Amino acid sequence: MVMKTPSICSILFAFFVLFSCSWTVSSHGHDDFLQCLSLQSKDHTSISNIFYTPENSSYSPILNFSVQNLRFASETTPKPLVIITPVNESQIQPVIYCAKENGMQIRVRSGGHDLEGLSYTSEEPFVILDLVNLREINIDVEKKTAWVQAGARLGELYYRIAEKSRTLGFPGGVCPTVGAGGHISGGGYGTLIRKYGLAADNVIDARIIDVNGRILDRKSMGEDLFWAIRGGGGASFGVILAWKLQLVDVPEKVTVFTISRTVEQDATNIVHRWQYIAHKFDEDLVIIVYIRRVNSSQDGKRTIQATFQSLFLGGVDRLLPLMQQSFPELGLQREDCTEMSWIESALYIYGLPVGPLDVLLNRTQANIRYLKVKADYVQKPISKNGLEGIWKRFFEEEAEDAQHLFFPYGGRMDEISESAIPFPHRAGNLYKINYAVYWDEEEESERYLNWSRRLYSYMAPYVSKFPRATYINYRDLDIGVNNKGNTSYAQASIWGLKYFKNNFNKLVHVKTKVDPTNFFRNEQSIPILYSKWTKNGK
Repeated sequence: MVMKTPSICSILFAFFVLFSCSWTVSSHGHDDFLQCLSLQSKDHTSISNIFYTPENSSYSPILNFSVQNLRFASETTPKPLVIITPVNESQIQPVIYCAKENGMQIRVRSGGHDLEGLSYTSEEPFVILDLVNLREINIDVEKKTAWVQAGARLGELYYRIAEKSRTLGFPGGVCPTVGAGGHISGGGYGTLIRKYGLAADNVIDARIIDVNGRILDRKSMGEDLFWAIRGGGGASFGVILAWKLQLVDVPEKVTVFTISRTVEQDATNIVHRWQYIAHKFDEDLVIIVYIRRVNSSQDGKRTIQATFQSLFLGGVDRLLPLMQQSFPELGLQREDCTEMSWIESALYIYGLPVGPLDVLLNRTQANIRYLKVKADYVQKPISKNGLEGIWKRFFEEEAEDAQHLFFPYGGRMDEISESAIPFPHRAGNLYKINYAVYWDEEEESERYLNWSRRLYSYMAPYVSKFPRATYINYRDLDIGVNNKGNTSYAQASIWGLKYFKNNFNKLVHVKTKVDPTNFFRNEQSIPILYSKWTKNGK
């Protein structure tokens, strides 16, 4: 990238802006990086307004604004030397250039939901490129498309779609505070998965800044890179700026229901039956199962509860006979069902009151706690004994605030090839399991992490094998990490094959071509085929 060299007057002005507040530079890298930014930026005043160092009073609020897991908000968590919050694309290019020049890593944060904190922590000197201000959304109802910038939250996307049309939607995730950049680059799924596939399956163009500072769209980046960023994790290949999405048709009215059953109410048999049929339902129907420990309403003793939550793309009159035919064991009644618009179902499924839609514009998530998540894919129904073994572990002390999510596949997911995009978990998978455990005290972290690992070990006989697959957006460093510095293909394949299976090799080849110095890297980034690069990535 050719950078414009400013005049000596503008350089002196930039230094006045940058350092007139008597900041103490904590390291030479910090100092040199800011000096480089002042030299490489066309508008020095605007640059000075979008970066924050630890000496700035806004540094901590901005750092913590998008932290979604208290495990990565402690005093000992590595902190960035600088946080950059660009308001336009041109402000990102100097950040990449100067980070390369000064041997600093870039961590790109769109929503902060990386479950291992990799979008805002690093063991190496780093800066955070926080895309919180890049949140523009443009909807074209006639063409049924949307351009959404990477820093926009899913709730904002759904809200803007509903502003223009109540019969268009998008098959993204349930949580409205998740950022579009990271969510879609890892695949992204929600309640429309069985009808329309993943969020990434419905991307038709993208904008990305590569390691050389070039802004590329689908045509200029080429089909290999466009393939890689839709499910392979965008952080390995550059900075995702925006996605062009294919919006999907939804009916004017959908139907939702939530039914809970405890083990005393035959939950074990109902969940066991669900495994055989949930992936075969009409593609307009998704029934999710949540497993948690509760107190029995009868005697107050602890028991296990399975909650069946559903979205049906149609009216209750069509749903009831479908359920009676395919899943009578649940005992669904008309009074259990509520008809509403698709956008209202986005509130309902997430547990928000069905009412004013502007709650979807809230960019912060309430009640942030310590959290560990793992995931598996189930290809054969788990036996009743196996399910009861899971229930047993929910009675352990650490499981007080644990939850399992069983999310059914089938439908459109069975029709899309494993290699269409890097996301390989398609036909043959009955459902995905998400294991989550929450807690409130930092000193208890190891105990809860160990509980999560014991549960994961117990599940090994019941889930996918060779490899034991998992989902990149439920990142789990327990399954393997890159070595610091030179990461070998063999080391990275330990975790890479679990996320991407046979697509891992192609991802490595694309990475090697577009980022041969391995500048865009983290503990689970795609490696390059060779490691002839220096410490500062030049």
